[in-house]
Amino acid sequence: MKWKFNISDIDVRSINSGFAADYEFYLRTVRNCSNNSAVKYIKNFQKIINICLDNEWINKNPFMGYKSKIETIDVRFLIDLQLKNIQSKKLFSEWLSIVRDIFVFCCYTGLVYIDVKNLTKHKITRGIDEGLWIKTKRAKTKIEASIPLLAEAHEILKRYENHPKCVNENAVLPVLSNQKMNEYLKEIGDLYEIDFDITFHTARHTFATTVTLNNGVSLETVSKMPGHTNIRMTQHYAKIQDKKIGKDMLLLKIY
Repeated sequence: MKWKFNISDIDVRSINSGFAADYEFYLRTVRNCSNNSAVKYIKNFQKIINICLDNEWINKNPFMGYKSKIETIDVRFLIDLQLKNIQSKKLFSEWLSIVRDIFVFCCYTGLVYIDVKNLTKHKITRGIDEGLWIKTKRAKTKIEASIPLLAEAHEILKRYENHPKCVNENAVLPVLSNQKMNEYLKEIGDLYEIDFDITFHTARHTFATTVTLNNGVSLETVSKMPGHTNIRMTQHYAKIQDKKIGKDMLLLKIY
């Protein structure tokens, strides 16, 4: 509204198809939103318009005839060899090593940046199997994530239990700012010759594919652990590699 009309508020009855078209143009050009981001913003705006229609505050839908489609994004993740290589290679910098360890921890837990930053000792408890589990509510959705702590993740936690930053902040890992962590991750990706920019979401994708689905964990279980709201979200994150497909198809081969 400020960009087009230089106002901060508008009568809902003034919102017409031209306003809707201008809003989409603004998102895609001025704000430089990707297709999926623009579509999500417009769909959120449509929810407000639907409330107005239901209450008869307006009598015509300005989005009548508007068509939008979320594009499927090819998510990137680390394969087995890349993950093992990142875990084992010695780094020359202390903070690079710390960021690498936190990233690997997320690869084995599926946690995103904000959830691993907020992870404290009381969120790690004994589960029904007497093993250690992460029990935390996701910051984004407020849905509980229940994740058994794998040996690789547990080893990293033990490595930092006496780190000054962890002790002072009641944290389990010395997590830096999101911007700083991603700067270090880009450098780590270059050092390990990863052919794409790795971020914390790369770790989440890696957990869903390389660590779980490709090792026979069911889609339903993978969906429950990171606290997805529905299984379609897991299908978006998860890609099954050729190795898993080949292993499954062996059951059908006749010798």
